[in-house]
Parts: sequence; structure tokens; C-alpha cells
Amino acid sequence: MKKFIMSALLIGATAAAQAQSTPVYLDESKPIEQRIDDALSRMTLEEKIAVIHAQSKFSSPGVKRLGFPDLWTDDGPHGVRPDVLWDEWEQAGQTNDSCVAFPALTCLAATWNPQLARLYGESLGEEALYRNKNVMLGPGVNIYRTPLGGRNFEYMGEDPWLASRMVVPYVQGLQSKGVAACVKHYALNNDEEYRHQVNVIVSDRALHEIYLPAFKAAVQEGGAWSIMGAYNLYQNQHNCHNATMLNKILKKDWGFDGVVISDWGGCHDTEEAIKNGLDLEFGSWTDGLTMGATNAYDNYYMALPYKKLIKEGKYTTKELDEKVRRVLRLFYRTTMNRHKPYGFLCSDNHYAAALKIAQEGIVLLKNDKNLLPFDLQKTKKILVVGENAIKMMTVGGGSSSLKAQKEILPLDGIKARFADAEVDYARGYVGDTIQSYNGVTVGRSLYETRPQAELTAEAVEKAKQADAVIFIGGLNKSDHQDCEGHDRKSYDLPYAQNEVIEAILKVNPRLVYVNISGNGAALPWINKVPAVVQAWFIGSEAGEAIASVLAGDVNPSGKLPFTWYASLSQCGAHATGSYPGNWREDYKIIDEEYKEGIYVGYRYTDHKGLKPLFAFGHGLSYTTFKVGKATADKQEMTAEGKISLVVPVTNTGKVAGSETVQLYIAAKQSKVDRPVKELKAFQKVYLQPGETRNVTLTIGADAVSYYDETANGWCAEPGTYEVLIGTASDKLPTKYTFKLK
Repeated sequence: MKKFIMSALLIGATAAAQAQSTPVYLDESKPIEQRIDDALSRMTLEEKIAVIHAQSKFSSPGVKRLGFPDLWTDDGPHGVRPDVLWDEWEQAGQTNDSCVAFPALTCLAATWNPQLARLYGESLGEEALYRNKNVMLGPGVNIYRTPLGGRNFEYMGEDPWLASRMVVPYVQGLQSKGVAACVKHYALNNDEEYRHQVNVIVSDRALHEIYLPAFKAAVQEGGAWSIMGAYNLYQNQHNCHNATMLNKILKKDWGFDGVVISDWGGCHDTEEAIKNGLDLEFGSWTDGLTMGATNAYDNYYMALPYKKLIKEGKYTTKELDEKVRRVLRLFYRTTMNRHKPYGFLCSDNHYAAALKIAQEGIVLLKNDKNLLPFDLQKTKKILVVGENAIKMMTVGGGSSSLKAQKEILPLDGIKARFADAEVDYARGYVGDTIQSYNGVTVGRSLYETRPQAELTAEAVEKAKQADAVIFIGGLNKSDHQDCEGHDRKSYDLPYAQNEVIEAILKVNPRLVYVNISGNGAALPWINKVPAVVQAWFIGSEAGEAIASVLAGDVNPSGKLPFTWYASLSQCGAHATGSYPGNWREDYKIIDEEYKEGIYVGYRYTDHKGLKPLFAFGHGLSYTTFKVGKATADKQEMTAEGKISLVVPVTNTGKVAGSETVQLYIAAKQSKVDRPVKELKAFQKVYLQPGETRNVTLTIGADAVSYYDETANGWCAEPGTYEVLIGTASDKLPTKYTFKLK
């Protein structure tokens, strides 16, 4: 017994001694802020400078002397990018860095399903964990201001409320795995062409009502651990070191406690970076990469130049310590978090998630005479036409390019699903023959030498023999299409697609047009084509997802996250002559004034009384739904209160399906111009045939508020407001009026 007591005492004493010897910064029982203080006090000036800039293309150093591992970032928002060489963009040539390609974020937004956003983030986080990535450079929530935007496919549409509701669970899901989200590109990054030179001039009201809400939600509700600054300028200052954007709005007003990371090469000035809120610098191009400096990364703006200014006494370490404090906080949330779950690469669950998101995001835009889903008893011969049926879309497009473990192409998915039918293929048109990007080679040759007339004739001849034609067209990831670094030059479909479609329609009107893109486009033949499907860039499971919708295995439930204009004249940025801005006299900066203000997307078409090709929130189903009369728990609401509206929704068709109930608010009077209506709540509901469910939508005073430029804050005006409820922005049959006291 004495031996037992002595042993217990000895063990206790040893544990106490170990606890006393464990530095506070390594003691997991201590609060993180206390650990940060201790770590900061132990760091040398050199170590502090080191952790605020990159050491390679995608990593920054930890503090090896203190046991902090390096921090590894990676693109992108819809799949973990393959590794590149230390100092170059070329692939590292690894064999274990493939991934699941999840649908691009326009598709996620089109699901209008926040639960899928959470699943998306969790699945991506698990892939990142397996690859030892600590920060994923996404999601992107810049607003779809013009359909010519080359990077719109990476974002979540035109509406700030929809983007806000979808980004929060994505961030929470990703970070639940111990991987930081880096929400981008903050902010006003709505142009790709000349993106380093565009100086955005925008009203405070438009800034706060349209372009900032999704970022704010990601920070305040999602708890984002990092934010990526944008390339463009605002108030003549680059957004990666912009005093208003970073110091005032992000850190002071929103209380952001995370790390501001520069976009790669987005830092331009050491002193602005010191003073204006940049915390971690990546991708700067320095003379050291070409002119023989011993270490290019030491020549970054926040490296030796910053250290030199401190040594000279121009700056103290006050600003530096604040940056390091934020970086250490990120370390504790990621690299120093020993309780992260295990990662998984290319798991069955991840493919299932990618497929589910793709299927729910596909939008049935048009379906005259119920051409879809195909009746397999009558559809024995199917012709697939279009280069996009055989073109990999996970490759190219800039930083979102992936090395997918697999990508089921549309033609292969259709052949597999319609195995009992005769499926033929005609290319139809010649697009781009680029077969690789950043070291990733596509899986099918796209080389084609036949003239367009011959390709058109082949498609027409085969169409004559087909029971139905599936034309798979749209855009691709080439320059000046859906691609980083360039905007589209035209709203028209590229190549000879319109010519081929018109020719096929003359011999076979049973044509289904499947559009692959992250943007809308002009569809001059729309009145002749009975069925149109928007299929986005949907990743690894693309072919299976598209085929499952065409066959009716999946009832489409996607809704457009942007207004599909009949022409660019319906888009505020173009109608006002704002886009793409004007070069200054020195041709170094483009001033682009957002003259349309708050009237973006459906807000503009409503304001001008225009009828777009397809309205924001539009999406059909293989069944039908009825939205009944709304009731509410009150008729008056205070500024601190909420009002809940209940609306019955019935599946009046013959198959099960999902419908998204959308709630818009209209101010009946105001001292400022207000949009005709604004989306302020939505909920997706799944119903069996004949089933009715009550959907509850709750709003508060924030739903009726506008940004008051005179008071520099949000204002909820007392008065009368109308609630409009329906299934698209142009289908809102249910109304309810209430007063804000």
C-alpha cells in the first residue's frame, strides 16, 4: 500500500513538474490569446518578419525554433489544386495529389440549399486535410455584376442575401475540419481584364448593400479565419493594403480577428502594407527571381524592406506585432491544432457529395411540351452534339484548375445511362484545342481539322435520323470565356454554335440544349428550342449528373443565382456605360464608376421594367407546385423584433420534387430610392406528389433596412412593407403587408 501511495505521489509530482516546464504557448489548457502573448514574447524580430510573408509559391514559414510548423495554402474553392514546384507554377509531378472536383460555386449557389453548402465545405476540408493544406483559398463571393466577368463561375451569383446564406455554412463546414477558409476577393473584384489597374468608384450605399454583405456574413456569422485581398483598387488604393477596406470596415467595424492574405502579387507598397492591414504577403514578384538576389522571398514588401524601416526607426514593432499576433492565431486554429479530424482523399462520400450538389444545382430553364425527361419508350436514337460533350472542364480557367482523379464527361454519362438506346455523337463545331493546363492533360483528344461546313453537315445528317438531339454547348475554360485573368469579349456563344443549332432545328425540332458555363449568354434561337438545361461546371460527376436529370432519375430543382439577360442592354453595368471603365491619361489606372449603384441584376431589370430571358430565382421541375396564402404571427414589427410568415406549399404534380420558396421585401414608401423588391429569405422544401407542407420564413428589421449614407449606417424606416412570396423573382403570387413601428 505504501508503495502504491509513493508511486501515485511520484507520478503526480512528475506531472506537476512537466506542467510547470511546459511553455505557456504550448500548453493546451491555457486560452489561445494567452498562448499567443507568450509565443510573441519569445520571437525574434527576424522570426516575426519571416512569418508574415511567403517562403514558396504556396507556403509561409512557421517558427521552427519554437515548434510552429510551416503554413500551407492551396487553391481552390472547388477542389484541392495539384502541388507545384517550390518557386515555380509548374506542377511538382506528384502522383498522390489528385482530387475530387466539386461543382463550381455558381452551381452550389443554384442549389439554394445551405445544407449542401455545409456538406461542400466539410468534404473539401477533408480532402485538404489529407493533402496537409492548412488554408484553402476560397470560397469566392464577389458579386455577378456583368455576365462578361471571366471569374463569375467561381462566385455565388448576383444577390448579396443568397450569397450570404450560402457562404456561411461553407466556411463553417470547412473550418470544422481545422482548415481555414480564405474568403475572396475582398472586395469589388468584378473585372478580370486589367484587374490590377481597375480603380472602382462606387457609392457607399452600393458598397454596403450589394458588394460587402456576403463578406460580412462570412466574417461575423461564418467566423472566417482568413480573408484574401483583391487585386483592384478602391479609393485609389490597392485592396490588399487598403485603409478603408481592411482597417476600418473589416477589422474595426466587423471585428475580424483573422489574417488578411494578399492575392498572389497583390501587394505593391511596403508602407501601405505596414499601415493598412495586410497581414500575410504571397506571390509578390521581385527582382530576386530574375536578378540573382540570394532569396527572392526576403525581398518581398513585408520582408527585408519592412525590417529595414524598423531598424532605421521609422516604425516600431507595434504594427508588426499585431500582424504576427493574427498569424499566430491562425497557427493555433490550423497547424497547431492537434485535435483535427483525419482527412480523406477521393472517398466515396466525397464523390457522392459532388454528385448531389451537381444534381441539385442543375437548372431546368425551359421544357415545352414536357420534352424532358426523355420517354425511353419513344426515344431509341439519341444524337449528342457539341464539343463540350467531350471536353474536360476541371482543367484550365486559372487558379481553379484541378487534377481530378476522374471526370465523367457528358457524352460518357449519357451513353452509360441510355445504354438501351442508340447514342451517336457529332462534334458540330471546333472550339479551342487546348488539351492541357499547368501540367494537367485532358483525357480525350480534341484535335479536329475538318472545316465548319463539313461539321455542320455531319450534325444535320445525323440529326435527321435521331429521335432527339442533345446539344451540349456553352462556354469553356479558355481565355476570354470562363477564365481567370480575362473577361468575355461578347455576350454571344463562341464558335459556330448558333449556326449548328439553327441548322439542326430545321431537320429535327426535338432538341435539348444543355449549357455548360458559369455565365449567361445570348440565345437567339430560344423560341425554337423546346428544352434548355443550365448545367454549369459541375466537376468529377458531370456526365452522370447531367444524364440523371435528362433521364428523370433526378427531378431538377436548381434555381438561377443570377438574372439571365436577353441582351447586355438589360444589365445595369452595360446600360449605364459603366463597364469596363476609362483609362486615365497616364494609362496606368482605369477608373470604373459603378453608375448603376444598387441596381444590380434583378434590381435593375425591375427598376427599368425589363423582361429578362430568365429571371433571377427561375428554375422548372418535372412536377408542379402551388404556393398558398401566407399568414403571419403579427401585422406590426418593432426594430428589435421579428415577423414569421407561414405559407403552405403543395406538390400538385405526379412525381416527387423540391421547390424553393422565395421571400422578397418591397418598401411602399421611403425617403430614398429603393429597389422594387429584394430577396430576404428562402427555404427549399421536398414534397411527395399531393403532399402539402407549411414553410416558415422569418425576417427582422435588417430585411427592410437600407444603408444611410448621411448617417454612415443602416436605417430601418418605420412604415409599410409588402412581403412577396413565390418560386422565382417573377413568380410571386402571395403577398402580405406589415408595418414597422
